[in-house]
Amino acid sequence: MASTGFDAAIEYHIVNSLGWPSLRPLQAASVEPVRSGTDCVLVAPTAGGKTEAALFPLLSEMVEGNWTGTTILYVTPLRALLNNIHSRVTAYCSWLGRTAGLWHGDIGQSERRRMLADRPDILLTTPESIEAMLVSRRVDHERFLGSVRAVVVDELHAFAGSDRGWHLLAVLERVERIARHKIQRVGLSATIGNPEAVGTWMQGSTEGRNPVTVVRERSSPTVNPEITLDYVGSMDNAATVISRLHRGDKRLVFAESRRSAEELAFLLRERDVQTFVSHSSLSVDERRQSELAFAEAKDTVIVATSTLELGIDIGDLDRVIQIDAPRTVSSFLQRLGRTGRRLGTSRNTLFLATSLDGLLDAAAVLLLWKRGFVEKVVAPPHPRHLAAQQLLALALQEGSFGASDWSRWWGDLPLMADGAEVLAYLREQEFLVEDSGSLMIGPRAEKEFGKRHFMDLLSTFVADLELRVVAGIKEIGFVSPLALPARPDREQRPLILAGRGWLVQHVDWERFTVWVEEIPTKGDVKWPSGAVTQSFELCQAKREVLLGEEPNVELSKRVPAALKQLREERATEVDNNGLVLHPPGTGGTRLWTWAGLKANATVLAGVGIDANGVENESVLLPEGISADDVKAADLDAVPRVDEEAVSGLKFSVALPPDLAARTVGERLADLRGAAETAQARIVRYRAW
Repeated sequence: MASTGFDAAIEYHIVNSLGWPSLRPLQAASVEPVRSGTDCVLVAPTAGGKTEAALFPLLSEMVEGNWTGTTILYVTPLRALLNNIHSRVTAYCSWLGRTAGLWHGDIGQSERRRMLADRPDILLTTPESIEAMLVSRRVDHERFLGSVRAVVVDELHAFAGSDRGWHLLAVLERVERIARHKIQRVGLSATIGNPEAVGTWMQGSTEGRNPVTVVRERSSPTVNPEITLDYVGSMDNAATVISRLHRGDKRLVFAESRRSAEELAFLLRERDVQTFVSHSSLSVDERRQSELAFAEAKDTVIVATSTLELGIDIGDLDRVIQIDAPRTVSSFLQRLGRTGRRLGTSRNTLFLATSLDGLLDAAAVLLLWKRGFVEKVVAPPHPRHLAAQQLLALALQEGSFGASDWSRWWGDLPLMADGAEVLAYLREQEFLVEDSGSLMIGPRAEKEFGKRHFMDLLSTFVADLELRVVAGIKEIGFVSPLALPARPDREQRPLILAGRGWLVQHVDWERFTVWVEEIPTKGDVKWPSGAVTQSFELCQAKREVLLGEEPNVELSKRVPAALKQLREERATEVDNNGLVLHPPGTGGTRLWTWAGLKANATVLAGVGIDANGVENESVLLPEGISADDVKAADLDAVPRVDEEAVSGLKFSVALPPDLAARTVGERLADLRGAAETAQARIVRYRAW
């Protein structure tokens, strides 16, 4: 092996302990920028050696600079992922006489006390655990966190697209304040459409930081992925195909809901297929047992939701099968990357569409993928509720903080852009109280968040405003708040989901659950619900498929006939010349926008209509609202949602009600998609 640029001991063990003949391209390209102390984003397909690309240079710096104490934080969004890589990182540290520790919610107090006494060189943890350390009276912050020099953020895209990312950045700013120096940040991601922008976001406060360096995996696979699209028409048929196809292989099947995963697992077991299940409703131990059993088995299937999309190692995998379609191209790439890891094997995915709508979604995702499209990762806008959480957490951490110099803890981090307004409300409502120029926890904060030693203030954040729909004890699926009928309409207008009508009985915002009862749907309720949010780009691709486009992948013999049927059934919804406007009917005039839930809600807000019962593919324009009104819509408008939805925003109680409502609306808006919709040509349905 040629010289790697690593410490000699690491270089020796790469050859003799790992048996690597050479470094992977990403690993070789990452040595110089990571060792230089530059903030970096390392991008490579799943199983591209990103962990080593970050840690080997940092460990080399640790040896050369004689770093002592806990100097590297390794942060992931999942405890399971931390558990998975802990043994690997421990082995790498042992080469140098160094140690690695694991700290998250499942780690007991005795092990935590041991680490506090004998600090590990690398600490594998979550943002919530770092927050818990900061507010704990048992942790000497300066001793334990004051020596941190670098943080590795694994699965960066998962953080950047959710509030957990904002929380991570805010917590890191507080750690930097304790350490009294800038901490190098190294982000790892397998699929990301805008790594430069996400890298800049990852840097947090811009004070004292140089531009981020992006290192990409430049090698291309020698064999194109094997992608097949099949139409099977039902879950029962999907189970039959899976049971008969690729016998003897280890197969990972992705389903888009827990209900679908459990249904498919039951059908596969009926067909004598050894089947395991993994989804978020199962206990951690049960999921772990399934994943271990699957890793050791041969002729077997594991059916999973997105819980196995991230980089958890489940052993060598032969096949990935997708039921219907993932929600995004980036999810597909993550899942595709699960295969082809062994020498001589290729990456592969078989799509099994169980309905015509599922076929349309799958074809659209594949059409975008073949064009090289990958979604940009954009952090949720205006995280004012987290600004409130951070101010309260700082009061817990420090006991009190200065009423005039609070902003020094976060610099110009965008999370605190509205910090002054939020702080004023916290003081007005006695979440924080002042004494001699210092702010401390007040009685309202004790009342709202003080239970279990303020654990509610530190608990995991809701990533997406999405609700689980349950009838009795059966899960039906998921909906966006935008898809719910308005409160006065819920007793009359059904929610359409899974091809059936459901009367909304109760919305429990604390549990993010909609309780429903099935009812016969009226004849005019025929539109696909599109209850789960789909992007503008995906909906536009669906329109293109209906107009004749097809992805350049292998199609089964059943697909052409199914596509023909799909196009015939939905011919009145698309037109090559523009968006189709249907004649007035029950409830108003329907415009087929193919713009996605958020863009449609934004368009409706722009013409002064509440965004309730919105769909992905079309909008219902009430009597008195015309196509001309759509073209003249105020495209800076924020969707107006049911005020109950505000309670689904974590910590919304610590915000002024109008500011909390605006925050929710801004997160459910798509200004660009709405603008393109308003500018599109509108054609009347030819039978008008």
